[in-house]
Amino acid sequence: MTLGQSLKSLRNKKGLSQYEVADKLGIKRGRYNSWENDIAKPRFDMLDKICEFFNIPMNELIGHSEDKLYVSSNLSPFSEKDEKDIAKRMEKIKNDLTSEDGLSFNGEPMSPEAIESLLEAMEYAVRQTQRINKKYVPHKYRKENE
Repeated sequence: MTLGQSLKSLRNKKGLSQYEVADKLGIKRGRYNSWENDIAKPRFDMLDKICEFFNIPMNELIGHSEDKLYVSSNLSPFSEKDEKDIAKRMEKIKNDLTSEDGLSFNGEPMSPEAIESLLEAMEYAVRQTQRINKKYVPHKYRKENE
C-alpha cells in the first residue's frame, strides 16, 4: 500500500473529508490531495503530525508491518553480497547510534522505540539508494565484486 492509499484509508475510516483533515493539519486541501494521490510526499515533520492526528505509529502510516519494511514487489531483489553489505552498514549505524549517551530528537531523549524506528527508516533509505545506484550506474563503473 502506498502512502497515499494509507492516508485515504485512514481518512475514510474516520469518516472525514480531505478539507477536514487538511484543516486539522494546518494545510490546504490541495496539498493533502496531492499526498493522497501520491503526487507529492509530506515532509517528515508533517508525517509525525499526521500520525498524531490519526493516533497511529509512523510504521503503520508508511507501510511497515511485522517488523519488515514494506518493499514494492516490482523492485529487484538484492544479491547475497548486497544483503551482507547492507547488514554491515546497518550494524555500524546502529552501533554509532546506541554508543552515544543521551541520544535525543527535538531536545527530548529518544526512546528505544524511536531509535528502532529511526534505524528502520535508515535501512529503507540504504536499500533504496543501493537499488537506485544499481539501476543507474553503468556496469563499467561498478566495482568488480558487484
